[in-house]
Amino acid sequence: MVLLSGGLDSSTCLAVARAEGREAHALSVDYGQRHRGELAGARRVARALGAHDHRVVRVDLSAFGGSALTDAGIAVPKGRSPRRMAREIPVTYVPARNTVLLSLALAHAETVGAEEIWVGVNAVDYSGYPDCRPEFLRAFEKVARVATKAGVSGRPLRIRAPLVRLSKAQIVKLGTRLGVPYGITQSCYDPVGVRACGRCDACVLRRKGFAEAGVPDPTKYVARSEE
Repeated sequence: MVLLSGGLDSSTCLAVARAEGREAHALSVDYGQRHRGELAGARRVARALGAHDHRVVRVDLSAFGGSALTDAGIAVPKGRSPRRMAREIPVTYVPARNTVLLSLALAHAETVGAEEIWVGVNAVDYSGYPDCRPEFLRAFEKVARVATKAGVSGRPLRIRAPLVRLSKAQIVKLGTRLGVPYGITQSCYDPVGVRACGRCDACVLRRKGFAEAGVPDPTKYVARSEE
């Protein structure tokens, strides 16, 4: 079971799973995100990388608000440095999002008989989210062990996070080697039509990753005059 948002990291995660010979069931979640265009990217990536199937489920976290990604009334931060991103939890943090997403993946994994849940979280070049850290993943794996039929029957599901300790540049290099079609992925938190804004945290980290990896960035960004 691979959580697939349609962005750079989750697409690379799917590619790693496929490279290791996994039959990948891809799961995307429409949680009310303002950048739900990423779901179209997820569908394209699932097809391109040979996922066994791809399901999109809806759980509307915008009903709770509290995040710039689910509340159009909260501005998405722009122009922050990676150093500043690492110092504070930003307003783009969606309360308990990865806990919810992993819970959905856990339920789907039990249903289809999957033995692993793969997630593209990253704790190096990221925006300060607490639910992207290794300690969170270890804690959730314990939950999966005690809270599911599979777990108590001696078939606990493993949480796989192959990118968790990689820099964005290392992720780009890995994905490029595995043939990830980054041009069809979407990372931007505040896109303008089909183009990325180029200045939100996700765009800044994506640009940084491609630049440091020495790989051409295929992302279509808005021109400065369009911002």
